[in-house]
Amino acid sequence: MEKVDWNDQYVKKETPWDKGEPAPPLVEFLEENEISGRVLVPGCGRGHDVRALAAGGGAIVVGLDISPVAVEEAESFPRADGERYMVGDLFDPPPTFEGMFDLVFEHTCISAIPPAQRQDYAKQVTQCLKPGGKYLGIFFLNPWDEDEEPSPPPWGISVEEIDAMFAGRLEMVKEWRPSRAYPGREGRELLRLMVKSA
Repeated sequence: MEKVDWNDQYVKKETPWDKGEPAPPLVEFLEENEISGRVLVPGCGRGHDVRALAAGGGAIVVGLDISPVAVEEAESFPRADGERYMVGDLFDPPPTFEGMFDLVFEHTCISAIPPAQRQDYAKQVTQCLKPGGKYLGIFFLNPWDEDEEPSPPPWGISVEEIDAMFAGRLEMVKEWRPSRAYPGREGRELLRLMVKSA
């Protein structure tokens, strides 16, 4: 498959994954959980999830995206305290990222990368976490309707693939299905909270 030019997608405003608001499962999670410390949001796009995570005021939240246009647009919104953005590649992160973050939040990044890169993804996010740091992921299990011919991205992912990706890296704390979702994603997402061994 041809490599996606994500910056060009933003230039052309062809960004169907951007719903103009934070992920409903994240909003639901934040209603009952406080976020603190340093947080990384890889593939942050226009920063809707970054702003939601930073809105509580207890965290420094870094949105990382490979697209300069996405980061520029993210920075054009009214900013919450602690909201930061950086143009960069998760697969070639700044050396300062190693062991820096208390939490990595995953929403759309993993569904945008080919399955062959998933082990590298898991390695990088694990390295970015401090010992005892947590990973919160919203996984899009099945992006395609039964009558649709899959044309990724987005790539779906199974529970077994999630298990294999993080085996020996992160331990599961909790797994659940969200009660809220973007229209069309109801019942298709899975949340998992994991921790890096101290």
